[in-house]
Amino acid sequence: MTQPAPPRTAWFNGKYVPENQVLLPFRDRSWRYGDGVFDMTRTFNGKLFRLKEHIDRMYRSLRYIRLDPGISPSELMSISEEIVARNEPLRAAAGDWWIGQRVSRGVDPIGEEMPEHRGPNVIVECTPLPLKARARQIRDGLTVWVPPQRRVGPDMMSPRAKTHNYLNMIVAEQSVKAHDPDGWAVLLDANGCLAEGIGSNIFLVRNGTLYTPSERYVLPGISRQMTIDLAAKLGIPLLEGDIDLFDAETADEMFLTSTSLCIAGVRLFNGAPVGGGHAPGPVTKRLIDSYIEEVGCDFVRQYVERAG
Repeated sequence: MTQPAPPRTAWFNGKYVPENQVLLPFRDRSWRYGDGVFDMTRTFNGKLFRLKEHIDRMYRSLRYIRLDPGISPSELMSISEEIVARNEPLRAAAGDWWIGQRVSRGVDPIGEEMPEHRGPNVIVECTPLPLKARARQIRDGLTVWVPPQRRVGPDMMSPRAKTHNYLNMIVAEQSVKAHDPDGWAVLLDANGCLAEGIGSNIFLVRNGTLYTPSERYVLPGISRQMTIDLAAKLGIPLLEGDIDLFDAETADEMFLTSTSLCIAGVRLFNGAPVGGGHAPGPVTKRLIDSYIEEVGCDFVRQYVERAG
C-alpha cells in the first residue's frame, strides 16, 4: 500500500508548521473581501528565481492597499529561502516549486470582542509547479483567446497591485475555458488594447521587433522584465505601448511570460494561426534559449518530459 507523502512545510505567523496545520479564521478579511496581497516566485532546480524582485513588488502592492505586514522584506526573503530548504527532500517528485508569500489584513474585532490573533495573517508556502498538466501545451504551443470581459482599469483598481481579488480575470477565463479547456485568456484594457491574463504577460513579434503592453494596464511581471532584459542583451528591439487586435492578428510570433511558464510560444490566437502556426518562432526561441542559459535550467524539457 502506497504511503501518503509527508506534508510540505509552511511558515504561518512566525512558526514553521506542516502546511495542513495552517488554519485561517473564516472571518479573515482576505476570505471575506479579498483584502490581501500575495506574490509568487518559482525555483529552478531548487534555487529561487529573482526572489528580491518578487518581494519588492509585493511590498509595493502592500503599500498600495495600506497594509503593514509586520515583517521586513529581508525577513520575508529569509523565510522564503528557509521554506525551500526545509522542503528540498520532497522536491524530486515535484520537479520544482512555486513559492508563495501571502498577507491578509486579518480579522476585524466584533464589537468589543478581539480576535485571538491580532494584526495581519502572513503565510509562506510552496506547491509543485503544474509541469505535467501544462506539458502538452508547452510542447505544441499555447492557444490564446480574448474574452468579452475587459481588464479592470487603473482608474478603478491598479492592475499593478497583486492582490487576492482575481475575480475580474477568473470570470474572463471562464469564458475561454467554456469553449477551449486548454485555452489561455488575455483580456483587453478599457481602450480595447491587449492587457494581460491571469498571471501572464503577452509579447508580440513583428519584423524582428518585440511589442508588449504598457505597465500602466498590467501587472509588471518579473518574468516579463527578465524577457525585456534578455532582449536588450540579445540586441532585439522592444517597444512598450498600446497593442490592438490588428497587431495581434498580424503578428509574426506571439508568446506569454509568467513565473511558471517563463516563456511559452503561442500557436493560435482567437482560433487563427500565429505567423506560420508553429511555436515557438525564431525570435521567441532565441529568448527561450537565453532564458534557459540565464537560470541554468531547461524549463522547456522539464515540462515536455512529463507529457507522457
